[in-house]
Amino acid sequence: MKSNETLIFRAALLDRLSICRDIEIEASKSLYQLAEAIMASFDFEFDHAFGFYSGLTPSKMRDAYPKYELFADIGETGSGSRSLGVKKIPVSQAFPNVGHALLFLFDYGDQWFFRVKLSSIGTKLARTRYPRVIASKGEAPTQYEYYGEDGE
Repeated sequence: MKSNETLIFRAALLDRLSICRDIEIEASKSLYQLAEAIMASFDFEFDHAFGFYSGLTPSKMRDAYPKYELFADIGETGSGSRSLGVKKIPVSQAFPNVGHALLFLFDYGDQWFFRVKLSSIGTKLARTRYPRVIASKGEAPTQYEYYGEDGE
């Protein structure tokens, strides 16, 4: 990995792949920082636990390794868990080559599933802030549905 290398990811809602964001991030940044960038690109609050999974469907996500979970960083995994953390793992390690994809689950209650795929490798530009959204398709759904006192 070169110090001036960036990675370009496509993050798409799993149930609506046409709603996606292309995000460029420095290769040395952590999975935690990628997760934060994905949530910001969809205008979601970054307020829940999350994980990146090698199993690319919700039914297979917990069976394939490696898997990376915030729980591993905060000490909330069960004994014998083989999950890795997200705060120290660089995106370049979790996504070793172009075309590699992981399932990203944000908020284990509401279960927002995203397919995150490394689509290309770039080079850092001078005077450019990373991470950055370089393409956006489709309108992001509302993260939370707020209801009044009467339930509407």
